[in-house]
Amino acid sequence: MSVTYLKKAGRVSTSDASETQAIVQKILSEIEAGGEAAARAYAEKFDRYNGNIVLTRDEIDAASAALSQRVKDDIRFAHDNVRRFAEAQKETIRDFQTEIQPGLILGQKAIPCQAAGCYAPGGRYSHVASALMTVTTAKVAGCGHIAVCSPPRPDVGLNPAIVYTANLCGADQILALGGVQGIAAMAFGLFGLPPADILVGPGNQFVAEAKRLLFGRIGIDMFAGPTDSMVLADATADPEIVAWDLVGQAEHGYNSPVWLVTDNRALADAVMARVPQLIATLPPVNAKNATDAWRDYAEVILCETREEIAATADRYAPEHLTVQAADLDWWLNRLACYGSLFLGEETTVAFGDKASGTNHVLPTSGAARYTGGLSVHKYMKLVTWQRATREGAKPIAEATARISRLEGMEGHARTADIRLAKYFPNETFQLDDEAVA
Repeated sequence: MSVTYLKKAGRVSTSDASETQAIVQKILSEIEAGGEAAARAYAEKFDRYNGNIVLTRDEIDAASAALSQRVKDDIRFAHDNVRRFAEAQKETIRDFQTEIQPGLILGQKAIPCQAAGCYAPGGRYSHVASALMTVTTAKVAGCGHIAVCSPPRPDVGLNPAIVYTANLCGADQILALGGVQGIAAMAFGLFGLPPADILVGPGNQFVAEAKRLLFGRIGIDMFAGPTDSMVLADATADPEIVAWDLVGQAEHGYNSPVWLVTDNRALADAVMARVPQLIATLPPVNAKNATDAWRDYAEVILCETREEIAATADRYAPEHLTVQAADLDWWLNRLACYGSLFLGEETTVAFGDKASGTNHVLPTSGAARYTGGLSVHKYMKLVTWQRATREGAKPIAEATARISRLEGMEGHARTADIRLAKYFPNETFQLDDEAVA
């Protein structure tokens, strides 16, 4: 592959995993042993909050009253889009049964998780959209109980917009509890919650590590790292729009990679010149994040052909992948590794992040090679079942007995033997590996 790095990342998005793991494991162990009192203690320590943990109906209503009608209308608009897309996703899952052999019927059944725990970040940025994405999909999937945890502000409580959104989308309980203590409360069933079957939602490295350590005893949406985004562009792209799309994603955090891959040197040069200028127009905190991310983690890659561009994208497997190039159908059919795809300049990652309807909880750090993002499917178990007539069971039992003995599993074999003896007492069967030899 003939590619040239016009800008190469000086750092790779990593954290001190061992130190983070030790801290998080200690907190989880103390909360599991100490229960609600330990969770409250960590809330006071990390969030400087000692108010009510489980929001009452009056508090939820007060949060709604604190918002303007325009804000509520925007949230409802976004919720409607997310809900409708999730409902369409659910329609792709169906129960079925099929007669594999005469008298042998096998089936599939989709069963939602009973209890879902959703995390909505509320620190540097209050992620209203995370409540939208996680709670709505859990509700559409049919989860029996949905809890939401979000970090409270010191001596203030939860962001009213997050409270309003969680309630609108169908949360059964909303907790003013952030970080590892929030994850632990949902996992261990504290504050009146049922223990979660699955934990979902983005968060900082401590939230991500808590979910990772709990995975196995509890399901999670995915292992998450810093958000990342890639733009694929050719000579038809508008460099101003490309630059803004990179800047808009770089503001997430100092270690959020953004990448531009193009086959046009003039476009690349124009974008690289424009990005620092655009970053300088952002508010101070956003500008600091974007400056650091662009300096240390951004890359601009020049390819010779669109096939090389596509191959580069598949190799990186970005969380967000934007295409601003001619022949969008070619890109849709060719690209294979991404969390979510945005085709044409008429759409952008922020649309998916906030309001268009696709889910913004997506695989990071190259995980798009093997998984997609959060959807109704993540909350549902695809289980199988079978039933048979006695005649239908006959050839299955014979094969099972012989295969089991071939493997040395005599107990397995005898569960087949006993059925053949009961159902067909007047027949003789060859049930060892001599029939195979």
